[in-house]
Amino acid sequence: MKMNRKGRGLFSAAACVAVVGLALTGCTNTGTTATSGDTAAATDAAQTAAPVTGPTCSLADYKGDKIDLTQATVGFSQSEKEDNPFRIAETQSITDEAAKIGVKKFIKTNAQSTLSKQISDINDLISQGAQILIVAPLNSDGLEPALAAARAKNIPVITIDRKLNATACTDYVSFLGSNFVEQGKRAADQLIAGTGGTAKVAVLLGSSGNGVTTDRTSGFVDEIKAKGPNITVVAQQTGDFARDKGQSVTEQLLQSNPDITAIYAENDEMGLGAQAAIIAAGKTPGKDIQIYSIDGTKNAVEQIVAGAYNGVIESNPRFGPLAFQTIKDFMAGTAVGQNVIIQDSEYDPSNAAAKVGAAF
Repeated sequence: MKMNRKGRGLFSAAACVAVVGLALTGCTNTGTTATSGDTAAATDAAQTAAPVTGPTCSLADYKGDKIDLTQATVGFSQSEKEDNPFRIAETQSITDEAAKIGVKKFIKTNAQSTLSKQISDINDLISQGAQILIVAPLNSDGLEPALAAARAKNIPVITIDRKLNATACTDYVSFLGSNFVEQGKRAADQLIAGTGGTAKVAVLLGSSGNGVTTDRTSGFVDEIKAKGPNITVVAQQTGDFARDKGQSVTEQLLQSNPDITAIYAENDEMGLGAQAAIIAAGKTPGKDIQIYSIDGTKNAVEQIVAGAYNGVIESNPRFGPLAFQTIKDFMAGTAVGQNVIIQDSEYDPSNAAAKVGAAF
């Protein structure tokens, strides 16, 4: 999410001063020109799913008709405003893959971060003849009316990036996404290594009401307790996965806890907001206060390269190929995993320059 004008000005002016001799992408936010190294890294950008070891779901289990995607209407329900890199990349990936494989009719909607609108959107997609649904849920709870409407017509529902508190192969077919607990643990491991095991940490929580926030928090906190005895979590406050909120919350936390030495943000947008707040407080991000987050946006990874950010655990949003391959397999009668877990990468000062081309 974009920073307000004041925040952008502070960031642009101060960042270029704070990190002497480094061309922070935050100064211009124009991205990076691809090099041969970037091109090689970009080949690693696609999602890779771990082998399925748990329960599966088949068309015979779920019921419904076998559908040829080239003759089908597929609906995609996006949950949040496409004003952050993750949602932009996610929607683009699904849209591009639908065109690539020749889906007859592809319809997409955006709930604009409103649960009632997402329920309405899914019902509208069904009314428009959607035979298959791909849903990025806004929250883990609350979509039951929409799921019931799809289930009444045996419409297969593939969920991505946020897990529902519902029953796979009954309420929906399959969930495709990351292991969010593991992401939190890996972020904690990065922070422990980067700080030498001694730090006072502020946690910027994601939005409430979804499992991503819960899991990324528990994974991080539990790992710190287990492996970082000299690390103290001094504050936890929601930043709603938004850059401007991450900035404002960090400004408040730095005032009330001036001894903070590290930030764990549950997505890159909040981490970048925290970076702006650190600069506004007259401190150097990446050095005076270290920053660790989850996503893998190019903006954040470039800041690692610049020395103004410390670590990012990837959460790959390029769901298009995996989602449609899962649908193809399901329609062919193959049992697909009820939980298809993505193997995410990570970025740190040792590899960020070489892997920035894989960021989104």
